Amino acid sequence: MTSQVSKTVLRLEAEDVQTLKDGINFKKHPEDSKCYIIYKGKDKMRACRNQCKHQGGLFIADIEDIDGRTVRCTKHYWKLNVATMEYVNPPDSFMQDELEAVLSDTEGSLELLELNPPDPWTAEPREAQELHAGEITLTYITHACMELKAGNKRMMFDPWLTGPAFARGWWLLHEPPSDAMDRLSQADLIYISHMHSDHLSYPTLQRLSMKRPDIPIYVGDTSRPVFWYLEKSGVNLTNINVVPFGVWQNVDEHLRFMILMDGVHPEMDTCLIVEYKGHMILNTVDCTRPNNGRLPHGVDVMMSDFAGGASGFPMTFHGGKYTESWKADFIKNERKKLLKYKTQLVKSLQPKIYCPFAGYFTEAHPSDRYIKETNIKNSAADLNESIRKSCPNILTWTPLPGSVLDLALALNDPSNRSAITEPPNGTKIYKDSWDFDLYLEELKASVSAEIFKCKSWIQYYYNWAGFKGYNLVIRVIETEDDFKPLKGGYDYLVDFLDLSFPDERPERDHAFEEIKNRVNVMRHVILNGRLWDDLYIGYNNRMSRDPDVYHHKFWNHFQTELPLSAPDWDGFLQTACERSNGCALS
Repeated sequence: MTSQVSKTVLRLEAEDVQTLKDGINFKKHPEDSKCYIIYKGKDKMRACRNQCKHQGGLFIADIEDIDGRTVRCTKHYWKLNVATMEYVNPPDSFMQDELEAVLSDTEGSLELLELNPPDPWTAEPREAQELHAGEITLTYITHACMELKAGNKRMMFDPWLTGPAFARGWWLLHEPPSDAMDRLSQADLIYISHMHSDHLSYPTLQRLSMKRPDIPIYVGDTSRPVFWYLEKSGVNLTNINVVPFGVWQNVDEHLRFMILMDGVHPEMDTCLIVEYKGHMILNTVDCTRPNNGRLPHGVDVMMSDFAGGASGFPMTFHGGKYTESWKADFIKNERKKLLKYKTQLVKSLQPKIYCPFAGYFTEAHPSDRYIKETNIKNSAADLNESIRKSCPNILTWTPLPGSVLDLALALNDPSNRSAITEPPNGTKIYKDSWDFDLYLEELKASVSAEIFKCKSWIQYYYNWAGFKGYNLVIRVIETEDDFKPLKGGYDYLVDFLDLSFPDERPERDHAFEEIKNRVNVMRHVILNGRLWDDLYIGYNNRMSRDPDVYHHKFWNHFQTELPLSAPDWDGFLQTACERSNGCALS
């Protein structure tokens, strides 16, 4: 099998994008004459090949279409709603294979992307064999961590068993079973979906490495390596396997798995298909658009995230429209949209069993009480209720730590209560202590690092970061935990147009963001060359912006594209001290 790749099938320059009208647009590739349909909606663009799934006919404008959303096939008059990618004539028939429409917020260009091959799991198909009770079990551990037992092999997904994620912003909601670390160290293999610290937990892996440093760990071949921070972390793991996308990895004669990329974040996010004796388990984890929206139908088990709230927006924003009532309405609407989307996705894929997971985190630290009270999330029970109403034939599982799904029993008789074993009575479900001090001390230690006695660290750091040529000015203010300015802390401007550090904002028109960062997290990020997810996703900053525009290029750079190696602070200190005969805060 060849590796799955993402390729651009059509590119429109900015001037061509500006000519797109609202609704349906027909476009032809200037070189190979292949035809495409682009739907320009209010909030987003959608695109597909101009080819009917029935017998490959060409679509044209539908003269009966009133809303400007439907096209008609010239062969057999099938109709496609391009706004939803659903065939409406005949109804309930097909979904159109969608292309990913990527609009550049800097150049204004539009690229249509396609995965090739689009459905690699169909290669080397295997017939489903009869399963015996106990042959395949799924045990929920906590958050996104599941233990899969298939035959005599055990596989663990995304083990986050201890410590915080995103510096100090996220903490485990569920108490892992008491033997969770033993289970992890005895697994035959581990899958880690992506580099976010609620999936790639260095505190967890540190403990694991002391027991079994050579345990096989598998990750996808993302453009930013999943384990880019391994050396800097000091964790000793010696058996990390980076595998190509869309290629079956054989574990034994019956068990194999395949890692797929995310259509929206191919640089960092992945999802997983595991197959045992022809029975498939689909784990989409956090993917925004797993495998560009093309996924296997009728799998035995599907698992996905569900909760929402995994971002600093809008809770950490202030000024302008960001009143408490606006935030509450926005969060409520986003929850509803996510619930509806997940329900529709499950309905379209028709898995036999569905389990919501990868959303069991809490903002437990007392200093984040505001976030915890504001950032209301979906519940797994609510999503499963919505799915049961829409698809009563699908068995839903709302997992608790230590609960076990026996796939053979569930497939044989979904009403069999023995198919799901709940944790024993008296089992601790929710965490009530998190060892805050242990982990915050590590952050606190960064505050007094020698580099911060020399103000020139600012210029050195942002030159290392390598982001410039963008008309944005930021003001960064170091703060206490409550986001009040730190006495004696840094308060500086960065002009990314020419990467300068002015004392005042420039007179030219420019975008502006004020970012207040908790000093312990910010200095830890800077000292170690970490990504700014620790700040933004971890709720460790407060922001205002003028105009109120999301600067994707800036945030994408600092969240996914910073250099793989940390700044050379030893070299910096040597140079700085040579110039100044000793550093002093200024």
